[in-house]
Amino acid sequence: MADAAKDLASGTVGGAAQLIVGHPFDTIKVKLQSQPAPAPGQPPRYRGAIDAVKQTVASEGPKGLYKGMGAPLATVAAFNAVLFTVRGQMEGLLRSEPGVPLTISQQFVCGAGAGFAVSFLACPTELIKCRLQAQGAGAGASTPGSVVAAVKYGGPMDVARHVLRSEGGARGLFKGLFPTFAREVPGNATMFAAYEAFKRFLAGGSDTSSLGQGSLIMAGGVAGASFWGFVYPTDVVKSVLQVDDYKNPKYKGSMDAFSKILKAEGVKGLYKGFGPAMARSVPANAACFLAYEITRSSLG
Repeated sequence: MADAAKDLASGTVGGAAQLIVGHPFDTIKVKLQSQPAPAPGQPPRYRGAIDAVKQTVASEGPKGLYKGMGAPLATVAAFNAVLFTVRGQMEGLLRSEPGVPLTISQQFVCGAGAGFAVSFLACPTELIKCRLQAQGAGAGASTPGSVVAAVKYGGPMDVARHVLRSEGGARGLFKGLFPTFAREVPGNATMFAAYEAFKRFLAGGSDTSSLGQGSLIMAGGVAGASFWGFVYPTDVVKSVLQVDDYKNPKYKGSMDAFSKILKAEGVKGLYKGFGPAMARSVPANAACFLAYEITRSSLG
């Protein structure tokens, strides 16, 4: 089997593991990011991550934590195939000769390239996911300036049909592409570099082939945490743009969203949902990298 095919298969398995472990955390993150700003003197709809979990389970049952999973599940194969395959192909281009490990800076470049490529899949997929996850947060909310429309979607395909029909066709599915680039390129560059660096730290050198599953889980967890380090505000901007009302938008674009959030809520507004994001990223990416490495190794 060719290396590209091995990366494709391994990335698919890794992505499925990541999605199953991480989606409930992602649901809570999006609910916190996209909830309406409270009226003066009024508390926010969700007081924090735990409160968001309690309200979601109380109103929708445990399945509410997996709302919107259909869209990423349907594209997880393509998403991770692109991510890991592009990274693998770039590794081949940068490697001076077969078998020679890349430097950490070269791994950073590979991750950046993979992040750029996968953004074109991430943007429409996450627009659909965010609409489904956030619609419960906006249902019944009467707060002026809410960025979340009332409940109106029956599932992923319903969101896609609505956007294609009423929000500018295919272009509407790529709303938030700029902040998606701003998240995926530096985020994946940092994640893959951190993953390789931590593996080498644990192995005591560049040969990491003898590391056990526990070490791979640790490295994957560190890599997942590193992804969000400084790109998290771009994810907040992406989420509010993607759930903004098309006919009566609150935001004119990425910079307008950034400045309005900063002005209204301060820096903390750019980190809404950061706790659930980190809580998701560590175990989800640990599962992803472990599944990838095991599958890749089994394929030879």
